[in-house]
Amino acid sequence: MIRFFLIEDDPVIRRMLERIIMECNLGEIAGQASDGIGVSIDQLYGVDIVLIDLLMPGQDGIQTIKKLRSEGFAGRFIMVSQVENKEMIGEAYLQGIDTFIQKPINRLEVMSVLKRVVDHLSLEASLQSIRKSLQILDVKAKEPVDADHKGKISQESSLEQKARQLLLQLGIASEAGAPDLLLIMRWLGEEEQRGDKLRELQLKELYTFILQKLHGNLDEQSIVKEVRAMEQRIRRMVIQAFTHLSSLGLTDYANPTFEHFAPRLFDFQEVRMRMQELEAGEKTTKCRISVKKFLSVFLLEAKA
Repeated sequence: MIRFFLIEDDPVIRRMLERIIMECNLGEIAGQASDGIGVSIDQLYGVDIVLIDLLMPGQDGIQTIKKLRSEGFAGRFIMVSQVENKEMIGEAYLQGIDTFIQKPINRLEVMSVLKRVVDHLSLEASLQSIRKSLQILDVKAKEPVDADHKGKISQESSLEQKARQLLLQLGIASEAGAPDLLLIMRWLGEEEQRGDKLRELQLKELYTFILQKLHGNLDEQSIVKEVRAMEQRIRRMVIQAFTHLSSLGLTDYANPTFEHFAPRLFDFQEVRMRMQELEAGEKTTKCRISVKKFLSVFLLEAKA
């Protein structure tokens, strides 16, 4: 679970941030402080994200960040302030803040920013296990390679990097199906002509092939069980992306992420219907979603 620490001199703001974090299930509050003077690296043990005010009595946010970085804190800083001075904000970014939340606090903005950072942290935490899985798919990083193969490895790395960025943009980086999606993208992207492979295969055939490559020889009962589990993980992830984009469109129809991805990844009439469902407060959806279309377009976007 992601752990937060709040450094803010206004107790009302601290309570608002705490409430948003807890109600949205973004993580837990590891500690709080009304200024940066008394905060040390010892208090931040196990903390992933520090939300810190820019202007505080005694020691401002930038000075506090400098001190904590010098003590060895390696977590993320999110600045919370009503300051609009570009030089001060620029200095804060130079000192290593991840992003900036403007006061007065807007619940939707805080939710969006924190979820994005939390998703990114969750993705980073899973990269090690993903890399191990990819190595099983014939990735031999230490094996001598010729110039052509080096170029291929570079291209594959670029594909994986873009795929991870897309996961973050679509709000699904922390979904259980994200590692499965990266495995599928890796296999489909190994050779240019495999981009057509998805259109030829049934999804269950694709999942079966990936799992056999990943786990070796599995008995029929095990492979059926694993395929069903992968199928459910990926479908839940696609539904989450569908809902996330619909939510963005409901909040801001001109949102660039919504404008670009919603009509490409999904049938836009279904997206409009989901927006109406969200507006009516419906958590589940009756909309039709094509997982195969999502995977095909996701691959094209990752290769773009």
